[in-house]
Amino acid sequence: MSPESTGQNEHHIRVYRRRFRAWRGNRPFWAGLFTMAGGVPIAYFPYANMHLGNVTLAMSTTAGAGSLIIGVLLITLGLTMWFHSIVRVFAGVAAILLALISIPVANIGGFIVGFLLSLIGGALSVSWAPGDPKSAEQAASAKDLPYEERPEGELQGAAAVPQQQGAGVDPAAGAEGGRHRAG
Repeated sequence: MSPESTGQNEHHIRVYRRRFRAWRGNRPFWAGLFTMAGGVPIAYFPYANMHLGNVTLAMSTTAGAGSLIIGVLLITLGLTMWFHSIVRVFAGVAAILLALISIPVANIGGFIVGFLLSLIGGALSVSWAPGDPKSAEQAASAKDLPYEERPEGELQGAAAVPQQQGAGVDPAAGAEGGRHRAG
C-alpha cells in the first residue's frame, strides 16, 4: 500500500455512515440527543466539587437524590426516543415535565443548561413525525405525471430538468410559452 492510496477502509466508513444516517432518519434522533444532554448537567451539578486552590466548594444540596433521579430519567427517556420511537410523544411530554420539575429541585435545572436542553428535546420529540415510505406504485405513478404535477421529492436531481423541445425555449414557460432566450 502506498502513501498516496486512499486506504481500504474508506468503503467501510461510507457504508457505516449511510447506515447511521438511515437509522437516524427513522427516529427522533436530535430529540433524544438533546434530552440526554439535558439530563447530564441536572444529575451532575449537585454532586460536583469545585477545587479553588486548597478550598473545596461542594454543590451538594438536600435535593441531590432528586436531581440524580431526574437526570437518570431524562437520559433514559432520550434512549427511549431513539430505540422505541413509537412512544415518542409520551417520552417528550415526560421530558418536558421533568425539565420543569428540575427548576426547583436540581439547582435551577442544572443552572438552566439542563433545563433548556431537556425542554428542547422534549418539544422535538412531541413534534417529530415519521416520514411515509413511498410504495413502488406511488413512485411509478409519479414518473408518469407531467413535470408541473410531480410531487416535490420527484423534482430533485436529473429528473428535475425537463427535456427541452427546441433550442432557445425557456423551460419555465412550458410547452405553450412563447418566451425565448436571447442567444
